[in-house]
Amino acid sequence: MPNCPYCHQPIGAQAIACPYCRTILKAYGHPGITLHRANGETFLCDSCTYHEDDTCTFPQRPYARECTLYQNKFQQNLQLNQHYHASGWGQIVSFWCQRNQARLMLLGLAVVSFLLALIAMPK
Repeated sequence: MPNCPYCHQPIGAQAIACPYCRTILKAYGHPGITLHRANGETFLCDSCTYHEDDTCTFPQRPYARECTLYQNKFQQNLQLNQHYHASGWGQIVSFWCQRNQARLMLLGLAVVSFLLALIAMPK
């Protein structure tokens, strides 16, 4: 059972608002979407992945204090590093191939062109 991020009391996973401090925990009208809030005087955009790669379309950007799309860039990098180090060599190669498909296709095209040039070369 999760705890409220503000009063730290146990709450239900599907709770829309904390029954103790009445803090809204889910986006209004969308009980399945978590509403992220900034702590203190900081803005969410300062640590958001979407703000960093300039794909955020939120109207309050870069001064958003509440957001449903927020993704912590530090937590995401930590998860990627943990996944990378926990994987075996086969998974690492597979992950690399998925991320570099264009380079692999160009390399394959170059190898095929080289082989065709060798075959067509007069002896």
